[in-house]
Amino acid sequence: MPAAANGETLRTTDKKPLWLLSCVLSLCVGLLFHMAASISIDNDARALFDSLAQATRQNINVRVKSYTDLLRSAASLFLASDQISREQFRAYVSHLDLRNNFPGVMNLNYCKALDEAQHRAFEAAMQRDYPAGHDGYPAFAIDPPGPREHYCVLLYIEPIASAPEKYGHDIAVRPAVAAALAQSRDSGEISNSGLRVPMPGRPQLTGMAMRLPVYRNGMPVGTVAERRAAYQGSVGLGYDLGLMVHGLLAEMPVRNVRLTLFDIGPQATSAQALAHDTHPVFDSVPAAPSVPWWQPGGSHDYLSSTMLIDYNGRVWQALFSVRKSELYTQFETSLPWLALLVGFTGSMLLYTVLHTLASSRLRAIRMATGMTEELRASQLRLQQSHQKLRRLAAHADHIKEEERKRIAREIHDDLGQNLLVLRIDADMLASRTQQRHPRLHARARATLRQIDATIKSVRQIINDLRPTVLDLGVNAAVEWQAAQFRLRTGIVCEISESHGDISLSDQCATALFRILQESLSNISQHAKASRVQIKLEKYRDSISMTVSDNGVGAGADRRNKQGSFGLVGIEERIKLLGGTFLIDSSPGAGMTVQVTVPLAAGTQDLPPGAAR
Repeated sequence: MPAAANGETLRTTDKKPLWLLSCVLSLCVGLLFHMAASISIDNDARALFDSLAQATRQNINVRVKSYTDLLRSAASLFLASDQISREQFRAYVSHLDLRNNFPGVMNLNYCKALDEAQHRAFEAAMQRDYPAGHDGYPAFAIDPPGPREHYCVLLYIEPIASAPEKYGHDIAVRPAVAAALAQSRDSGEISNSGLRVPMPGRPQLTGMAMRLPVYRNGMPVGTVAERRAAYQGSVGLGYDLGLMVHGLLAEMPVRNVRLTLFDIGPQATSAQALAHDTHPVFDSVPAAPSVPWWQPGGSHDYLSSTMLIDYNGRVWQALFSVRKSELYTQFETSLPWLALLVGFTGSMLLYTVLHTLASSRLRAIRMATGMTEELRASQLRLQQSHQKLRRLAAHADHIKEEERKRIAREIHDDLGQNLLVLRIDADMLASRTQQRHPRLHARARATLRQIDATIKSVRQIINDLRPTVLDLGVNAAVEWQAAQFRLRTGIVCEISESHGDISLSDQCATALFRILQESLSNISQHAKASRVQIKLEKYRDSISMTVSDNGVGAGADRRNKQGSFGLVGIEERIKLLGGTFLIDSSPGAGMTVQVTVPLAAGTQDLPPGAAR
């Protein structure tokens, strides 16, 4: 008992490290599953976020394009007439219904280009023609006051309620805006300075503007000098960038996406690495000192995507960012932990199965060894039985042919001779009674005809048992069989021989003759052929016989169907002689049977190894 207890303790001690190792390995597999699931979810989330960011970028481009088209239509208004009054401009803008048709657009405006010589007179004329309160506009005064070489004064702002403080403002006082206006005047294209428009008292607005030059009607604008001479001012469009962007972000299926826009100049062709102190043009989350705009790009908890936006000659760099958790469903959040559990549990189950299989390994090996030995013994016995059956078949076939030959010889020697003597006697009797005994003569002639029919039947029986033509050689036997086939069936049968006299053993010649008989019998019964061709060819050490027909042919399933022993018998005869047997046939294409046997086959009475 103590020894047994000690052995049990040892076995238990040996198994503990294996189970601990399996737990560690299973935990590693579970962690790999967790990592793979996390990476897969992150990749899917990144692909989704990039797609959404690209779609939003495209929507921004579309929105900017719609603003551009609106600005061009406003410029066309001034090209349609030499003088557009403030009332006409107001009517035009009111029919556009900016709030509903162009979300984000605050107003359309027109500014007049002046120089210092026109400054005083123009300001006085505006104060005279448009007193304070007229059409809701305040009193006109150029702001800021003071002499300057050039002015670009806002005259029309519709609706005026959107920015009454900008009425009379000289937008060219800002150097960047003045440079953009000059470039737009000389090129005839839309311009923008890339700067936000100051909106005093309304810090929540992110005002942006685009402007398009307006030239005097009838004046040429083909060159820069001509455009400068024809320049009379520009039409502008003011919009709230924040309202536009927030509206587009709201259309995204993912919430809390942050978009930060930077103006990186007119010549940028690729995204730039921006310093942390760079101020954005717009940030959808401006009041976030704890999460500056540059932090999502380097944080593991965020996804970010940087893209470029063409903003009418300037380039905006857009930074989209979002917390990964915003893109995950509840199932995706728990999927890595589920994968960890599945990996650990599956590995432990696999180890349990392997441990169970390993514990019975020796027994399985012994069983497999015994089954293998038994199978090999069964295969050996089967091969021996097959060889015995083949030798028995060869012996039976040999005995059958010998017995046919003996019976045919005895019929020919005994019954044939007796019938011949009987015919001679009947013929003599018929000759002697022809004149004197007509009735006996008629009876004798009938007996003679009956004896002839019997002799013919006996000859047919002898030929069926063993045609005597076989004694003349295989060539003669093939020709005789073909003639009998033509006579019996009416099918055209052609013979092609490479040698006129082929010497073969009796066994080989008999086998080829029987194969020809079986082939012609199959053709007459099943092939529905109109032509048969037999080729008998002799080579240096073998002889080949080919039987072809133009009948309906047969598929492999019909050739191997149960109860069909004709082709099987041919194949066995050829194997006993050490030859080869080929069949080429398909439905509707006829059949070709080719046998090839060595010339030395059958030189003994029996095949090698056959029982005597």
